[in-house]
Amino acid sequence: MTYDLIIVGGGPAGVSAGIYASRYGLNTLLITKEFGGQLAKKAVAIENYPGFPEISGLDLIKEFEKHLKKYKIETVKDTVRKLEKKDDKFKVMTEKNEFEAGAIIVATGADPRKLEVPGEEEFIGKGVSYCVACDGPLFRDKVVAIIGGGNTGFEAALFMSKIAKKVYILEYNLSPAADKINQDRAAGVPVVKVITNAALEKIEGEKFVNSLTYKDRATGKENNLKIDGVFVEIGTQPATSFAKGLVDFNEVDEIIIDSKTGKTSTPGLFAAGDADDVPYRQVVIAAGEGAKAALSVIKYLQDKSAYDSSV
Repeated sequence: MTYDLIIVGGGPAGVSAGIYASRYGLNTLLITKEFGGQLAKKAVAIENYPGFPEISGLDLIKEFEKHLKKYKIETVKDTVRKLEKKDDKFKVMTEKNEFEAGAIIVATGADPRKLEVPGEEEFIGKGVSYCVACDGPLFRDKVVAIIGGGNTGFEAALFMSKIAKKVYILEYNLSPAADKINQDRAAGVPVVKVITNAALEKIEGEKFVNSLTYKDRATGKENNLKIDGVFVEIGTQPATSFAKGLVDFNEVDEIIIDSKTGKTSTPGLFAAGDADDVPYRQVVIAAGEGAKAALSVIKYLQDKSAYDSSV
């Protein structure tokens, strides 16, 4: 079956695009491995999405999904492996099937960035985790380390402070990048300790993680922490490899778009959310970009001859 539009991704950008496309009557398919993406896994507390003074990422994406299901849109839970274009049609190849569409919106977001230190791969699922909302309850009354001093790191630490008996935040730089409000909150929680200028060297254990070693970047001294778990919160990398060869990417594998429309260098292919090169990674911005991309698709499908491929 050929669709007007295929949206790849079920996070805020993809869901928003689906709502707009469906309301305009486009025959739309949304393909996603799971609804929510990083929002459901990483955002333990959201306090800056309008209409929700405080809500978890998982609960917010449930509201998004409920809203999407009000409209006539087909959804498939699958993983896209390859994207091709021939003439005016796109072919989307997933693990289970093939689909065709006149336009595509890539809204696949990003995957957690790895530490690339000894012991990380060995202990994934054995003390090393990239999802505090998923795995945090497994570390009740234990000692954990959060790697990364940005907002997600501090939010993860505050979440874990209600579960674990001790929480370390390791920040590579001289001072954390988290907002002042998150730093102030952490400073008021006795079980949370922030260690700055810390370069993680290795994660160690036997069957499960039992310690980590970091170097003090100021003195060069190596220090060992006895811990039971490590949560990695050092950012993400775009999940865009399936679109290689079709669009232009920047140096960090984000899809280059026209920020006014969401269009890429390939006519009919649009991108939105954390998959593109718009600088700010916020839920409200991703949702807005999804809406903008869908509106641009409508205009493109109405008059392909007027499409300007410059980005």
